[in-house]
Amino acid sequence: MSHSIVVMGVSGSGKTSVGEGLADSLGAQFIDADWLHSRDNLETMAAGHPLSDEQREPWLHAVGENLSEARDDERDLVVACSALKRSYRDILRSYVPEVYFVFLDASPEILAERLAARDHDFMPASLLDSQLATLEPLGDDEHGVRVDVTPPLAEIVRLVISRFG
Repeated sequence: MSHSIVVMGVSGSGKTSVGEGLADSLGAQFIDADWLHSRDNLETMAAGHPLSDEQREPWLHAVGENLSEARDDERDLVVACSALKRSYRDILRSYVPEVYFVFLDASPEILAERLAARDHDFMPASLLDSQLATLEPLGDDEHGVRVDVTPPLAEIVRLVISRFG
């Protein structure tokens, strides 16, 4: 049986780093969901505007299709995807009901500090507040784990694998 994991959280939480680390540790394929955004979505975010649910929906379906294809091909897949709202995660679950979510959590101060220290092509730090306002943390009834992102990366990966496995 293949594993489908979505590493979720706001910008600056470490989705790509943790996702790549998990994929390496599990021998899984890694996809950054940002690769699946339309040009219009990328331009909207680069201009400092948050996406609407309508703009996100085709992107979420593309992420879900990738998860489903990997499962059908019996490939392990780790996807870094913000998946900020439960309704977004419901779309992903409609493709792969057993998908496991890793919610990367940190204080707004730590996230702002991380964003200030990096250069991102289309995700300006100015969008952090809108992401935090949109964020619906992983519910107790959702398959997954909440992880604090302040420990070193290797420790975070080990923790997720121990909870997942």
